[in-house]
Amino acid sequence: MCTVIVRVPEDPSLATRVLAIRDEDPQRAWDPPGEWWPQRPGVIGVRDVRAGGAWLAADAATARLAVILNRRDVPGATASRGAVVLEAVEGRAPVAPRTNGFNLVSTGPDGTRVTSWDGDALREVALAPGVHMVAHDDVDDPATPRIARWLREFAAGEADAVPWWRGWLGVLAGTARLDPTDDEAIVRDNRPHGVPTLSLLVCAASVGPGGVELVSGTLDRPGRWNDLDLQPPLPRLSA
Repeated sequence: MCTVIVRVPEDPSLATRVLAIRDEDPQRAWDPPGEWWPQRPGVIGVRDVRAGGAWLAADAATARLAVILNRRDVPGATASRGAVVLEAVEGRAPVAPRTNGFNLVSTGPDGTRVTSWDGDALREVALAPGVHMVAHDDVDDPATPRIARWLREFAAGEADAVPWWRGWLGVLAGTARLDPTDDEAIVRDNRPHGVPTLSLLVCAASVGPGGVELVSGTLDRPGRWNDLDLQPPLPRLSA
């Protein structure tokens, strides 16, 4: 039940901006942004240790970034959703996934889009200029409580902050006044909803002709907001 906010610029020569909040089971091992895939030199991402794929990944050389959000489970799924992310930063779109359902947000020289898989069909939505939100349903879905509550706030919250992500972090901090179990919360504790995931990590990325700028910060306590000083990835310590 992750959340992603995307700003697509009117001018394609300017950068697309992404704020991504990761929800995951705290007991499932993961690695923060780094170069974890030797077979993909230059790709930096958040690695799922168990399956080896990525929740979010970026390649500065190709100016591409992708991040995946879970949708419903699909009977008979046999592949990890994390592999879809790594293929997306290589410019390859999903074809006949064997995974559980997902929303894949991808941005690069060919635009920004959300590809959705529900187990029956793949759908793709090209994002128009403006600010959009994605969670576990459709893009900008007014039936998703957190989108209905906060989309306008994020659309107004970027302003001229320096660094640029500070305005959105301010909005995110405001959302955390809600209890993390609230349907409208973005910093979340999903366990009362039957899902063992809590918000763990915040990433902000700027993706444009000049490449990719990626910063991140880990919450001190899963599912509980604290002020974050987002920082670029550290050098890889292990493969």
